[in-house]
Amino acid sequence: MAVKRKLRMGMVGGGRGAFIGGVHRMASALDGQIELVAGAFSSDPEKGRLSGEDFFLDPERVYSSYAEMAEKEAAREDGIDFVSIVVRNDLHAEVAIAFLEAGINVICEKPLSYSLEEGKRIAEVVEKTGKVFALTHNYTGYPMVKEARSMVQAGKLGRILKIVAEYPQGYAISSLKEASEDGSISNWRMDPSVSGISNCIGDIGTHAENLAKYITGLEIEELAAELTAFIPGQELDSDGNMLIRFKGGAKGILFASQISTGDENNLNIRIYGTEASLEWHQEHPNELTVKYADAPREIHRRGNSYNGEVCGQNTRLPFGHPEAFIEAFANVYLSAAEAIRDEIEGNYPRESGYDFPGIEEGLEGMAFIEAAVASSKNNAAWTKLG
Repeated sequence: MAVKRKLRMGMVGGGRGAFIGGVHRMASALDGQIELVAGAFSSDPEKGRLSGEDFFLDPERVYSSYAEMAEKEAAREDGIDFVSIVVRNDLHAEVAIAFLEAGINVICEKPLSYSLEEGKRIAEVVEKTGKVFALTHNYTGYPMVKEARSMVQAGKLGRILKIVAEYPQGYAISSLKEASEDGSISNWRMDPSVSGISNCIGDIGTHAENLAKYITGLEIEELAAELTAFIPGQELDSDGNMLIRFKGGAKGILFASQISTGDENNLNIRIYGTEASLEWHQEHPNELTVKYADAPREIHRRGNSYNGEVCGQNTRLPFGHPEAFIEAFANVYLSAAEAIRDEIEGNYPRESGYDFPGIEEGLEGMAFIEAAVASSKNNAAWTKLG
């Protein structure tokens, strides 16, 4: 039977003061297909209760723990169809597994988990339960990123020779200037007991890695990385640079940085093929540059009829009306919602597949992090992905 209603969403984490929780709530609600009905928004019960009031939820469905939420929502006739997990890295695995085993689909923030080992545990439960698992690599949701992918798939670039992916930010430069040698940690992403073995590469480097894979379809075979903890007293990296060898022979350069003074969120990618090349910048997401050896370069803009079908399907506004970060997130949610509806109806997975990152992309990201850290510890030695 077709699901002729809004999907019911729960959220773990993302309460008052949490940036990413608000992004997920706005994105999930954008197309009118999803409704937030329950949550365990904080480990602090009072903060969680107040967050539930902020979102006008039934107090009975605002829980003091994710375990209680999974159990009680699974038992309700009108229980949640999926949970959105926006907690810190060290909790991803236990929260995801609890809901999957309760029979509830999952949409999870990246990176997948605290470690590759934990990620593999999640993957085992996803396979066992047959539930939908989506990972919010939100940059895959931009229409012009999808247009770039379609061009590569159609062979317009020819054979891919080289990929350059960059993600410089400058927000941590203030920490570098103000940091003392006492090792105090103000950002949980810099705490290895919470974040895992990497800060910068785990947080934003995985976005650059995932973007390269999403557009080109190429998998990393091995890499040589140098990671640096520039902030005094901190163990985890705030900057990373690496050379990459892709399966099939393409070469790559990837760097991610949080101490690039003056940069805001400057994710960009350049893909060079034998027939043409592509260039896309996240801070100017409505444009895609196509370059040729023997013809003028082209600027393709979102919302125009000359773009491909997939780009159009992920575009909400006419040309000249910019779409950006929230809409890209919403495209991931919208694609995941298709799968969740199929799962509820007993038609999951469908043969044609779905256009959102999932458990495989999550495992690739964790393997990428571990290989980068291992390479850096071995004087940037070439290291294969596990």
